[in-house]
Amino acid sequence: MINIVLNGVGGRMGHALVEAVNAHPHTSLTGALEHTQSPFIGQDAGAAIGLNTGVVITSDIQAALQNADVLIDFSRPEGTLKLLDICVERNIKLIVGTTGFDEEGKRQLQAAAQKTGMVFAPNFSVGVNLMFALLRQAAKTLQEGYDIEIIEAHHRHKVDSPSGTALRMGEVIADALGRDLKTCAVYGREGVIGERSPNTIGFATVRGGDIVGDHTALFATDGERFEITHKASSRLTFANGAVRAAVWLTKQKPDMYDMQDVLGF
Repeated sequence: MINIVLNGVGGRMGHALVEAVNAHPHTSLTGALEHTQSPFIGQDAGAAIGLNTGVVITSDIQAALQNADVLIDFSRPEGTLKLLDICVERNIKLIVGTTGFDEEGKRQLQAAAQKTGMVFAPNFSVGVNLMFALLRQAAKTLQEGYDIEIIEAHHRHKVDSPSGTALRMGEVIADALGRDLKTCAVYGREGVIGERSPNTIGFATVRGGDIVGDHTALFATDGERFEITHKASSRLTFANGAVRAAVWLTKQKPDMYDMQDVLGF
């Protein structure tokens, strides 16, 4: 049995992760972490979804990680980075679905991954990762004369923009076209902006309601429009993917992996 600890367990994604870990035949929930001011401290990790897990949510990192094989983290960058040293020290592998890291944060993740092993992905949905593979083929096929735009929509509580998934979509497309997303991306448009440059990749962001996650890559040219879209209706799709990644990671040597590695794409 693989012992799983969850960080960021109090939110909706955390609830889905508790359900997914509880349902998997080879995983056991042994710890649940939240920040010190969380109103969920002291509650059973499964209380919000009607499960009695016997695991109490705590802010005590040392206690929560005592028996951990894998830490699954869907929180905030500062929360994730705070746990890296102890995970390396105890050889606890990491599944990181947190988004919004700056370059220094990504460097710290990479360093930790080389010592203990990590799957770091902007999206753990199997369907989204299949979409990444399809985008590579689409970009190579439609590279002449097509304008490329990425549109994403999420719930009102999401704090980073564009989403990590949208950015990864842009990176996949840019790489397939031999471009650098850092120099060709356009994030939002306003005012008299002039004609669209054919070498740019545009991003548009929608925030509202309880949208779990919609992502579309649009390839448009004169006379036709080609779209690849993924829509998530439940966070359980991400949670199940994260647990699948955790089981896979326990058999791998220390390194930085992504969900494409887990799925063998």
